[in-house]
Amino acid sequence: MGGYNSACLAQARGDIIILSNDDMVIGTYGWDEKIAELDASIPDKVYLAYCNDLFKKGNLCTFPILSRRTCDLLVEPYPNEYQGAFIDYHLLDIFKRLQHAGFDRIRYLDDVVFEHLHYRTGKAPFDETYGNRGRFADDTAFLALIESRRESASYLLRVLSGNTQAKYVPNPRAKKPSPSSLFGAIASFSRDLLMDRDLPLCWRTYLWAWFIGRYMAGRGLLWPFIRKQN
Repeated sequence: MGGYNSACLAQARGDIIILSNDDMVIGTYGWDEKIAELDASIPDKVYLAYCNDLFKKGNLCTFPILSRRTCDLLVEPYPNEYQGAFIDYHLLDIFKRLQHAGFDRIRYLDDVVFEHLHYRTGKAPFDETYGNRGRFADDTAFLALIESRRESASYLLRVLSGNTQAKYVPNPRAKKPSPSSLFGAIASFSRDLLMDRDLPLCWRTYLWAWFIGRYMAGRGLLWPFIRKQN
């Protein structure tokens, strides 16, 4: 997915870049004018915007909207490491870092509906596309790109502070193996997520708890607990 979106970005000619899926339906008349107005309201064009998907709503930029300038500054807004998920979380994480540093450039358009017909909402079947993609396949990619997001946010901060002399050049990224045990996962996520003071406390706490839950679910460790509760 990262590669697909990057290829599309290379061919795009617009000043506003919107990611969309084949299970997204726009439900607001004049949506394009509202997004253009938002873009015009931010002179330096550094922002992450998103609309109401009627599923995650304000909690996640399911269909992220970036200006052309923001894409250029990030160099790789849609990293090739992501096979089918986490691009939205990746971008939101970068802008959460900006927000925590005093530059809130996250814009949520609650009154513009980009409805996500996800199977978990009961609006679409669980099809072959979902079935062929490992639900937790991109977890290690998101974790491996923590330093990349930190560097991206740091560069955007310099730009917003008036330092535009040096261009951002992404550093080489190493793959991060998945922890071999639950104890190792908790220790790793605590160090990499919970202790990341460049992020707001509520966001890093959420990521920490969420990734522990995903690790347990991906290895079937939640089933004994669920059976015991039942």
